[in-house]
Amino acid sequence: MKERNILAGFHTEDDAQKAEKALRQAGFSIIQIDRIGQFPGDGNEQILNPITGDFPSLGNLTLAADFPSGRDASVMAAVDPDASGMADRGDDNLNRSVLLTAVVPEEQGDLATEIIRSYGGMV
Repeated sequence: MKERNILAGFHTEDDAQKAEKALRQAGFSIIQIDRIGQFPGDGNEQILNPITGDFPSLGNLTLAADFPSGRDASVMAAVDPDASGMADRGDDNLNRSVLLTAVVPEEQGDLATEIIRSYGGMV
């Protein structure tokens, strides 16, 4: 049987979970939700105060990223417009950090895509 792999980005985990629930109610079973990002790590778990200087890098402070591979990666991330604030991308589709993945039968792929889009997913 042919299958279709669907990857959809969501702004919030709540929206992705609503789409997952609707997909399961429609009979689809292979669905997974993950958080993805441009930079490594799970983000900051504490409030960082830039005045104290007690933070590892600008990338860590502004991008909520962890750089276990060393200081070089954090220096490179600091030049990103998101870190410096020197430019605004203005693209709403870049902030979709929740990924819903579904494997569905080919003949039901359009139905699954329609369900995902109805909950704000970008396929």
